[in-house]
Amino acid sequence: MDQPPRRERLRPLIVSCLGLGYSPVMPGTCGALVGPLVYLPLAWIAPHEPLQTLLLAAALGVWSAITVALGGWAETYYGKKDCQVVVTDEVAGFLLTVLLFHLPERPLLTTLLAFPATRLFDILKLPPARRLEKLPRGWGVLADDLMSSVYAAALVHAVWWGWQAS
Repeated sequence: MDQPPRRERLRPLIVSCLGLGYSPVMPGTCGALVGPLVYLPLAWIAPHEPLQTLLLAAALGVWSAITVALGGWAETYYGKKDCQVVVTDEVAGFLLTVLLFHLPERPLLTTLLAFPATRLFDILKLPPARRLEKLPRGWGVLADDLMSSVYAAALVHAVWWGWQAS
């Protein structure tokens, strides 16, 4: 029996973040855990600015490009738009949140603040996030998460400001 080409075997592993998107419970949150696995080592390697921000932006670019590049393929392969197995967008979303709000020398605190906020707003899909999902192919898969991340970063900034003010 012939096996599919290597590229066809790798794509499901990539879009599901090594299978985390196949989790029967909260696949988006499970997949989003790759975000901190990307961010924390990066922040520890480059604890100072502007290098940390530049590396975060590069990581966001990579995960966004993966999501857009494989979005059309995933729609065909899984038979629906923005299938919950596809979780590279959750990784990009977390990375945008920490790009917009990070404490360069406190990456664990950044993660503890940013991760739940990112997940909350991704689940809520406040306007115009739901509408952005309608963009074609991988753009829609990605855009709603990035919009939700802007809201998440705003919330984390407000929480941090309130914490500092008290």
